[in-house]
Amino acid sequence: MTKRTQLALATALVAALALGASGCSDTKKGSAGGSGASNPAAGNDGKILGGTPVKGGTLTVLSNQDFSHLDPARNWVMPTMDFGTRLLYRTLVTFKSEPGRAGSELVPDLATDLGTPSDGGKTWTFTLKEGVKYEDGSPVKAQDIKYNVERSFAPDLTGGPDYAAQYLAGTEGYKGPLQGQHLDSVKTPDDRTIIFQLKRPVAEFSATATLPTFAPVPQSQEKGTQYDARPFSSGPYKIESYDRDKKLVLVRNEHWDAKTDTVRKAYPDKFVVVMGLKGGQIDDRIIAGTGPDASAIEYANMRPESAPKVLPKADVKARLLAESQGCTEMLHLNNSRAPFNDPKVREAMQYAVDKESVITAGGGPALNEVATAYLPPALTGGKQADTLKIAPTGDPAKAKELLQAAGKDKLKVSLAVSTGDKGKAEAIQQGLARVGIEVVIDTVDPGAYYDVIGDLSTTPDMTLSGWCPDYPSGSTWMPFVFDGRTIKEKGNQGNYSQFRDEATMKRIDEINAMSDAKQAAQAWIDLDAEVMKKAPSVPVLLERKPLLVGPNIAGAFGHPVWTGTIDYATVGLKDPSKSQG
Repeated sequence: MTKRTQLALATALVAALALGASGCSDTKKGSAGGSGASNPAAGNDGKILGGTPVKGGTLTVLSNQDFSHLDPARNWVMPTMDFGTRLLYRTLVTFKSEPGRAGSELVPDLATDLGTPSDGGKTWTFTLKEGVKYEDGSPVKAQDIKYNVERSFAPDLTGGPDYAAQYLAGTEGYKGPLQGQHLDSVKTPDDRTIIFQLKRPVAEFSATATLPTFAPVPQSQEKGTQYDARPFSSGPYKIESYDRDKKLVLVRNEHWDAKTDTVRKAYPDKFVVVMGLKGGQIDDRIIAGTGPDASAIEYANMRPESAPKVLPKADVKARLLAESQGCTEMLHLNNSRAPFNDPKVREAMQYAVDKESVITAGGGPALNEVATAYLPPALTGGKQADTLKIAPTGDPAKAKELLQAAGKDKLKVSLAVSTGDKGKAEAIQQGLARVGIEVVIDTVDPGAYYDVIGDLSTTPDMTLSGWCPDYPSGSTWMPFVFDGRTIKEKGNQGNYSQFRDEATMKRIDEINAMSDAKQAAQAWIDLDAEVMKKAPSVPVLLERKPLLVGPNIAGAFGHPVWTGTIDYATVGLKDPSKSQG
């Protein structure tokens, strides 16, 4: 659509959102930061929709994209982690399947407990439950978890969490197990015991063990990069068929034993993921809620332009979830080359971006709010800091002044965004045009987006991407987004700005060494303010995750850890006989 049409649509959308907010006023609209944006789901926040599911039937997931990676060594995108760890494979530890704050509570999964630290927190020991089996009936062994942890170091298996590399001792130069080399810092004295030896104390290692890195992969099942297409199941479902970019079908893993699993309920007999659909098409199908779509849920966010079809209709609005994602979406500036290797140009960008127009393009103030810092509110006591105190619409005059001081009156830069974020990109483009910066937008298929921006040979001048804490700690945020030592040639994750700053890296090491959790939490907040002044990226917005469910869906809620994505552990159907497929 044209920019003019986009602006007209966005303006109409804000009005529709205001009408759909059940009379609640948005006291923070137009202010810089703060929480309080009206939730369009009104009474649905923190609730479970549809009651308790009945076992059986087929649940359909409608998606605009394929999964980035289902291989647990490569799976580090929140909705995909939710899907993978709840349905296909289990991890040493996991999170409760409950809405709201309770969902952040750790519980044992493959392990009998949350792990036992020793040596001042530098050694962690886990014991596996008895009776946990793979889809072929063979037992899950400690050696299989060790093997997957080692796989996460393989150069070809890009995209996965970096925690093993960050935390484990003796990993320098290690390239994974595919050539027969193994890590001495992960020990398996028997089939049910696994011991991790860390380079420094990590008090929160139990939470780290929730990540897909700590799922089991038997060495006998190794298929390299092809493992993505057929992970070997230790969870309640296994892959029946997978036609990339088109359809994934999961059926029950008959060897999964509910007695060993307190979290996953596995209500449906089958999950069918239909891919490659247009976002508006998905919304329209679930709004209508007929045939198999009555038993369907959304994988990707409801499109902003669908809000006027949903919010004024009480019966449809009752099927909308819109939990906070707990993430910060940022405009990352490529610090490795001109023009953004100049700190003055980067500082100008903080003032040049019109965040309010990006909010409008992203669904209005009911679904987004302005970000004023990097760390999300969940890591800063419920409210973001506001170090620079810039108006939501930006300050073009200040931006021009800084650009002139840098000798850059005119600039032409590239911006890559996922296809669904084109409206936001156009809002950024228009905002930067005010100060003489021309932006060329490149839209990338959502399934390939993180591979493209994570390859340093194809990284553009700017990228739009969010970062979410893997668990409630600043250690899962600042080091991954702003530690220059995490940057990779391929599979670069988090530090999309390619920010390399010695003072920042030194401070990260000092905070990581702190044993007092409260002291560390405040230190991360203080570091956030210091990095903001160096402007490697521009924090733009905080999002909710709007997801529609069909009228036959039960047990649906947005999980707080999985960034508001529907928890696949407990979702199911009201009446399985009405499902199809």
